[in-house]
Order: sequence, then C-alpha cells, then structure tokens
Amino acid sequence: MPRVALEAVTDYLDRYLRIREVPDESGAVNGLQVANRGWVGGIVAAVDASQATIDGVAAAAARFEAPPLILVHHGLFWDGNQPVTGRRYRRLAALMSHDIPLYSAHIPLDVHAEVGNNAVLARLLGVEQLDPFDSYKGIPMGVQGSLAEPTAREEMVVRLNGLLDTNARLIPGGPERVRRVGIITGGAGARIAAARDAGLDLFITGEGAHYTYFDAVEFGVNVIFAGHYATEQVGVKALAAQLSERFELPWEYHHHPTGL
Repeated sequence: MPRVALEAVTDYLDRYLRIREVPDESGAVNGLQVANRGWVGGIVAAVDASQATIDGVAAAAARFEAPPLILVHHGLFWDGNQPVTGRRYRRLAALMSHDIPLYSAHIPLDVHAEVGNNAVLARLLGVEQLDPFDSYKGIPMGVQGSLAEPTAREEMVVRLNGLLDTNARLIPGGPERVRRVGIITGGAGARIAAARDAGLDLFITGEGAHYTYFDAVEFGVNVIFAGHYATEQVGVKALAAQLSERFELPWEYHHHPTGL
C-alpha cells in the first residue's frame, strides 16, 4: 500500500481549499491542526474531531501502510484557547500516541465550488445552474439553482432522507411544488430571510431555532431541516475521494451520526 508525505497533502489542501483566504470563526483553526512524523498512508474523513472519531481511527490505523490523515469539517479547537487538560488532553494524546495527523476545513469546505457541502448536496439533489444567494463575512455562501421540473416539497424530503440517511423535517411555508432551491448546510436556520429575498421556493439547511418556524411560514418559504451532521457528511466525503485519486491513497468514512 502507498504512503505520501504529509506536507505534500496538506500543502495541496491549503491551496485547493484557499485555507488562508476564506474567512471563518476564530475557533475553526482551519488547516493542519495536529502533525505527525511526516507520512500518511490513507485518509479517514469525518464530520467531527470527537473522541469517538479519533479512537475509531486509531483502532483501524493498522490497516494502512502509514498512519491515516483524519480529515474533518469541525476541528478540535472550537472551545478556544484552553489548557491541555481533560477532554483536550485526551484527544491530543490519542492522536499523538498513534502518530495520527488531523486536518480541519470549516467554511473553506462549505463554500468550495467542487467539493463543498453546499455544491455537492445541490448536485446530489439535481439542483442545476448553481449561483450564490447569501454571504458570510464578505464571501458568497449558499448555493441556489433550479430543479429540472417542479417537484412536490414532500418529495424533496424523501430524496434527502434517502441520500443522507436522515430524518428531515419540512416546514411548509411556501408553494406545494418547488423549483427554485437554495442550500446552506449545517446550522443556517437564521438565513430564511435571505432565502425569501432570493425568491426561493425551498431552503434546505441542517437545523434552526424555534423562531425559524414562524420565519418560514410568514416569509412564504418552504424550509427543510435535514440535520446538521447529515447535511455536512457530503463535503468531507467528496474531498477525501478527490485526495484519494490525486495521491493514490485509500480512504474511508468514519460515520458517527448525532441525530442533530
């Protein structure tokens, strides 16, 4: 089985995802978060850098020629600059004791035109002619486009459930049949007004607060909450597959759904 220099993989990821250019929250710490001795023998994609993910990858690491790179959407440092004790210590100790590196990409992965969560999910659903419809810190964020034919809003729930193995929830605020669809994966329930302003029939995201029910109904937009975890599986999978082809490395997906 092959192995590749970690630096070659991470340098490529930094450029491909525009890690230094795309804005994000301070806790995202996009890029290589934990290094290793210099070689990787595969890629394991996951949504979250949880203890369960790290332990699962460590248990499977012997299948690879060299330690696999963990590629995540939600990294290790969302709780800020904390002492290396407790949970932080346990996660870092498990990575370092198995020489496993970890790379995280949050907004840079959301917005990427080829392997980004928004674009990939749109293509899976058959949404065509994609354009942005919202922004984040001055950059385009969500994608919008059209279905080939007007489709019952309940059918879109069925499609999402089948694609993402989720339990999507529809708020029926707009027309019974939809054609103009917008997507921002994850926790973008607060962006329903932007979906309205873009003239969308249906807005798909992961989750939203209680008040977003009334936003959907009163703004006249159908909204589907398909799960934060579920909607953000697609980007890390697409990116891992792309890396696998480029560097001739095997890849796997660590599935650890939260139900949220």
